[in-house]
Amino acid sequence: MNISSKLLENAVNALATLPGIGKKTALRLALHILQSDKESVEEFCGAILGMRINIKFCKKCHNIADGELCNPCMSPKREQSLVCVVESIKDAMAIENTQQYNGVYHVLGGIISPIEGIGPNELNIHTLVDRVRSGEVKEMVMALSPTIEGDTTIYYISKQLKDYEIKISTISRGVSFGGELEYADELTLGRSIISRIPYKNE
Repeated sequence: MNISSKLLENAVNALATLPGIGKKTALRLALHILQSDKESVEEFCGAILGMRINIKFCKKCHNIADGELCNPCMSPKREQSLVCVVESIKDAMAIENTQQYNGVYHVLGGIISPIEGIGPNELNIHTLVDRVRSGEVKEMVMALSPTIEGDTTIYYISKQLKDYEIKISTISRGVSFGGELEYADELTLGRSIISRIPYKNE
């Protein structure tokens, strides 16, 4: 791609590092920014930089937050004893978009995958066990992607919690096995949460 300006080329290369953005799309975005007024560009860059510098992770559930706790964990309208365990922040967002869930979350930060070198110690499992140990959790919904790795993670967590009186359920299999949770449509995902089923770890 021949670009007459090195500054424009640098901007294109930076934008092209974003997921799903190729060089042609990056060029269109860069040219759009170039043609925008200076105030709009400064506001855009300030929002991105402000997010990167100031955003925090909830000290209770590891979701994104503006302060020490995220909105669901702070909300008195949420059922704080109902915890939905998800792999990633994107999965928590997907479930929120269904508007069918009124509990809180716990973001693991991944799932157990020996092939990728991800074990239990690399995930936010110990803080989940601490929440159960404190007595604040009555039911845990395992909303992990229906894959072998997801099922392995659910099994491991259930074993860690076997000595506690807590109801463990999983989302119903409206989400096809082998699929990624974040790509499920909102209707299917919402119904899977509502129709959750008890988990048995035999």
